Amino acid sequence: MSTFYPGPSKVYPQIEEYLHEAFHAGILSVNHRSATCMDLTRSVMNRLHHQLQIPEDYTIYFISSATEAWEIIAQSLTKKESLHCFSGAFGAKWCEYAGKLVEKTTVLRFEVNQPLSEDHLESLPPHCEPDVLCVTHNETANGTTVRDWTSLVAKFPEALIAVDATSSLGGVNLPWQTADVWFASVQKCLGLPAGMALLVCSPKALERAFELNDRSFYNSLLFIHENFQKFQTHYTPNVLGIYLLDKVMENIEPIAMVERTIMTRARAWYQFFEDSILPVQCLVNNPAVRSDTVITIQGSESSIAYIKAVTEQQGITLGNGYGAWKNTTFRIANFPAISDLEIDELKEVLSSIATL
Repeated sequence: MSTFYPGPSKVYPQIEEYLHEAFHAGILSVNHRSATCMDLTRSVMNRLHHQLQIPEDYTIYFISSATEAWEIIAQSLTKKESLHCFSGAFGAKWCEYAGKLVEKTTVLRFEVNQPLSEDHLESLPPHCEPDVLCVTHNETANGTTVRDWTSLVAKFPEALIAVDATSSLGGVNLPWQTADVWFASVQKCLGLPAGMALLVCSPKALERAFELNDRSFYNSLLFIHENFQKFQTHYTPNVLGIYLLDKVMENIEPIAMVERTIMTRARAWYQFFEDSILPVQCLVNNPAVRSDTVITIQGSESSIAYIKAVTEQQGITLGNGYGAWKNTTFRIANFPAISDLEIDELKEVLSSIATL
């Protein structure tokens, strides 16, 4: 069975071997305050900095999920207002959740085929003074990406930039220093089982955390930070997940090489559907905002349902549509753990449908 679902998605095949190693090494029973666990945390931090090219002065934390990051940002980094820039359902969900915790949220919504630009800022209401600018780097719901937020930085230079990179971290080389907070779950481009996420913070983000001095919650960023200074977590962590992440980081190619593969595959996927006679088309027409890691294909409800049914019969799972496009799209994960052979098999099945 091959899965192209965009999360949880296919894990690296080596995970089976790593699970056996973890069991026999006693990792599943290790005390999370022990030297063994602290050494493991130190190791994976070093590997993440090196393999993903995360700046040395950016701190990395383990949390339970990307959605927990929404809460941490709202509680520990937002004084009064956050500005949410998005074109899809996950950006909207982040805004909705933040609205329950912060004094004010402002929405900057743009269309699927539009890049985030200075023109959009003209639609902002008067007296918009956000503390945090929230951007969805890769919108998993519709297969779009935001590559440039310099217009936001220029207008609000004192604000923190927080970026949801859930379906891109580990697949592309992120411009870390252009933002202050990055977060992502591990079950997408990192090729791991669900149950853990990464939160990456700049020195500016930590300065804001100390300024606000939020210590009211168990997952307050300062409480998390103080524990990670000792290579410990603020809660009993997913030690197995940390171990698997360490093994993956040890054995994958550097992110520049991973990105090269992902971008080559993405171009091939978009070309495949542009050349295909299937009764579908790419949801995102503008190449400038097309995601490299989530390919979203649009068609009639009947066409989408038929294609998904045929591929399922062949042992291949496509991603369902999401949000407004639930019934009229399917999504194809273009994540590093998916093999060239699986991609060729899916293309063969899709080509056979086109000839029926």
